[in-house]
Amino acid sequence: MDWDIYLRTVFALIAVLGLIGATAWVAKRIGFGGVAIGPRRKRRLAVVESVPLDGRRRLVLVRRDEVEHLLLIGGGADIVVERGTGGTPRLDQPEPVKEDLER
Repeated sequence: MDWDIYLRTVFALIAVLGLIGATAWVAKRIGFGGVAIGPRRKRRLAVVESVPLDGRRRLVLVRRDEVEHLLLIGGGADIVVERGTGGTPRLDQPEPVKEDLER
């Protein structure tokens, strides 16, 4: 058998796979990578913050329609710790006075 035919076939296969990969990379860079076409709706659900407690459990703050819910997930069961809290706290609220904290 002629080894040059096998080598040319392998090099052609590598070149074709390289061209496919380069085309996919360019398409992803210019925005053809799974972008939905059409008007974007405002998302109703978002994970605001997540804090790991240990290796299995995690506290997650979830916002749905401008209402936040605190969830404890992982472990044996998922628990709603606090539901229906307001959105983000206002920054213009005054700091609590030390006397108020001691009561």
